[in-house]
Amino acid sequence: MKVSAAFALFSDLSVSVRVAFFPTLIDIYRNPSLILHVSRTFMSHVWAAFASPTDESGRPVKQALFPHATGTVLDLGAGFGHLIQYLDCSKVTKYVALEPNTRMHSVLRQTAESAGFCESDGTLIILSCGAEDVTQILEALGGLHLVDTITSVLALCSIPSPNRVITTLVRDILKPGGQVLFYEHVLSPRADVAWWQRFWTPLWGVFSDGCRLDCPTHLHISEMKYVDADGTLVEGKEPGEEEENLWWHQAGRFVKHI
Repeated sequence: MKVSAAFALFSDLSVSVRVAFFPTLIDIYRNPSLILHVSRTFMSHVWAAFASPTDESGRPVKQALFPHATGTVLDLGAGFGHLIQYLDCSKVTKYVALEPNTRMHSVLRQTAESAGFCESDGTLIILSCGAEDVTQILEALGGLHLVDTITSVLALCSIPSPNRVITTLVRDILKPGGQVLFYEHVLSPRADVAWWQRFWTPLWGVFSDGCRLDCPTHLHISEMKYVDADGTLVEGKEPGEEEENLWWHQAGRFVKHI
């Protein structure tokens, strides 16, 4: 692996610090309790600056994948709601957004409402919990197996124990015949790239609210027991993505066994 590729994350870190360092300090000065969540506060400023460019880079893959979403959609790590633009809203009856970072909720709500999903009529639910908080999600939904589609865009990499979490969500929340749609940066199949991903993950996670470069999300989902023959993997990379990229992407669609 080229040295330039192995150390590429320092360019991202440098830009992130320039964008978010002083806004984070100002937030902590105004609210000292935020020191306990400094990484999340920092990441909210980074994401405010780079969410749209990041979304744009994977647009072709997401345009092909997420129109498959139907019924009640549970979006893991909704952020500012960029996923909504890829949904066929005529097929979606309810949008349930999980976003632990409450600083993003106001923009997320506006984005959802502009697409026709509103809290007042029950077509929009915004939860400040993570995907691992299954009990809270079930309480908000009103019971087991009420979600038709689970979506995840660059979210499972930040969830503790993602293998256990996605399996639990599919088992308890997803309807029989429901589907999981994901677009994630994952562990590279190249051993040299994977080595550097594992090496940098502890540092990267400090600045990115726990994001892991080495999360094998696509393997976790493919190993689920609740997938039938229709759960074929839809492979996709960002256009022009190099194999030595530390952020190697995978897209997939799986259907829960009926």
